[in-house]
Amino acid sequence: MIVDIAFIIIGLVTLIVGGEFLVKGAVGIAAKAHLSTLVIGMTVVSFGTSAPELLVSLKAAYLDAPEIAIGNVIGSNIANIALVLGLTVIIFPMPVSRNSLVFDWPMMMLSGILFYLFSLNFVISRWEGAVLFLLLVVFVYLLIRNSRKKNKTIKSSADSSGSEVVSKFNIWKSLLFLSIGLLGLYFGARWLIDGAKNLGEAVGLSKHVIAITIIAFGTSVPELVTSVVAAYRKEMDISVGNLIGSNIFNTMLVIGIVALVQPISIEESVVNWDMLWMLAVFLVLLPMMWYKRKIGRISGMILLSAYILYIYLLF
Repeated sequence: MIVDIAFIIIGLVTLIVGGEFLVKGAVGIAAKAHLSTLVIGMTVVSFGTSAPELLVSLKAAYLDAPEIAIGNVIGSNIANIALVLGLTVIIFPMPVSRNSLVFDWPMMMLSGILFYLFSLNFVISRWEGAVLFLLLVVFVYLLIRNSRKKNKTIKSSADSSGSEVVSKFNIWKSLLFLSIGLLGLYFGARWLIDGAKNLGEAVGLSKHVIAITIIAFGTSVPELVTSVVAAYRKEMDISVGNLIGSNIFNTMLVIGIVALVQPISIEESVVNWDMLWMLAVFLVLLPMMWYKRKIGRISGMILLSAYILYIYLLF
């Protein structure tokens, strides 16, 4: 048990360091590629922080443990909004961009609805996984194309000071920081998950409960660290984009790829309970984003309270 606690502590420290490097690298790449930090948060950073969910779920599918794969994704999606965003905005209230409202949130909601509809027959087939994955590819393509068009228009109408700001970012240094950050998140999450899972098994928790609580929390720690670090460094677009984007990636990339590898069976209780909580959390986020175009501390406390209530009822 002492070894498991040590793994948890080392994993958390590694995640914090990885989150710092990831944000620095992402900002530099955004400047060089003429992409907004929101888009980088929605794509590169979201993919990086969703990597633990993908790896855990693929391993679960390989070991014929679909309850871990499904529980991991649903639990992470709930934790990203109710726990991670809740905690982050309690510390640093966040402004909300127009793109997050009219483009990113609807895509997150669509991914959640499709996930739910595909699960109504208690199995996600290969063709349903393919639909989710292809929709993600189209979404990322449109996101990058629109961002580059918008940024080029802004750049052409700006003075030469804009090029000076971009030139101070070294692309190779940014890529190095990004790589270090992704490695830190990968290994940190892996160590944290291993330690937390062993502790959970020691006290006799079921695979579903371990997946939707301990493993989901462990795979959501990269999002938590990255979002808090980004908010602290005043990169609010990365923080908001990372969380919404991570949920989109969790559903469309993780479930899509895992279902392509092997159709995923789903328990009826998961469809009728956990997925409804996930959709409710997605839905309640919208009025919080619309109100004054800022997610404040009161919203954060509501989200955090909802997460605590969900975990309490689960147990």
